[in-house]
Amino acid sequence: MAQPKGKTGNPFGRPPGSPNRATTELKTWIQLLIDNNRKMFERDLKKLEPDKRLAMLEKLMQYIVPKQQSISIESQIQAEYAELEKLLQSAPDEAVERIIERIETLKQIQNDK
Repeated sequence: MAQPKGKTGNPFGRPPGSPNRATTELKTWIQLLIDNNRKMFERDLKKLEPDKRLAMLEKLMQYIVPKQQSISIESQIQAEYAELEKLLQSAPDEAVERIIERIETLKQIQNDK
């Protein structure tokens, strides 16, 4: 009979979030391959036409430069509201008053849009 979802026959198996050994080994192998052939990769890259070289560099950059995400003003305001609510629960009274003033300012900005 099949195991119920979330259960395993091996309670001492790989913990959630830990890397898979095969994936780790593959990443290590690729890293070594690149490190050991770096000069050859550089020579090959220089031989490419400028447009192809740029395309290749662009493809490689996605692995080292995080993608930028645009955040709407509405999202920023909502994130700030959430942060302020956390502060309200643990702040002294004078801090609560400053937070309330900030919330009112944010509401005014939102209404002015």
